[in-house]
Amino acid sequence: MLKNVFDNPIAGPVKKVLITVVGATVTILGILLIILPGPAFLLIPVGLAILAIEYPIAREWLRKCQRWMSVSARKADKFFARRNTR
Repeated sequence: MLKNVFDNPIAGPVKKVLITVVGATVTILGILLIILPGPAFLLIPVGLAILAIEYPIAREWLRKCQRWMSVSARKADKFFARRNTR
């Protein structure tokens, strides 16, 4: 049933616009939350993941964001491990 909805020639562009609007809104909100108090580190990857459904460049940025978060987590682990051994 749902597949038939997306086979409609109008549904394709509507789906792309909907994904773009929702993904951009979530990503921009995440960027704003870097300055304002809030969970920016959660919203930016979610927004990029939504945009990655339709845009290959968003997939690349999502991978970069994931790498950055992994490196940051490793650095935080090392910092807290050194802090606890003192």
